[in-house]
Amino acid sequence: MLYRLATVADWQHAQQTGHFASADLAAEGFIHTSERHQLLETARRYYANQPDLQLLEIDEATLQSAGVRVEREWAAKRGEFFAHIFAPVPLAAVRREWRVATDAAGELQLPPELQEA
Repeated sequence: MLYRLATVADWQHAQQTGHFASADLAAEGFIHTSERHQLLETARRYYANQPDLQLLEIDEATLQSAGVRVEREWAAKRGEFFAHIFAPVPLAAVRREWRVATDAAGELQLPPELQEA
């Protein structure tokens, strides 16, 4: 599974259009995503203290079945590969979604289903 933090406004727009897209798709040609083990660091770096976020769990196999290209590309600043989605995400590929909770320091708290045992 791939994970994307999204604004509530972008998620609400997706409900109306049937596809999730974000500003990075228009600006860079792809949607940034993280794998589960990358999610907290991504949130810390790029989404700290941002209210009204939604966490989307995206099924990569469903994207591929829909003909949506996904590529893992090297991010030198992070020293890791990250999956990039090169088209809007059909809602059928979004398996689960959660409203993001933050702790007192403003850091994202993963939903219980995603926390490591």
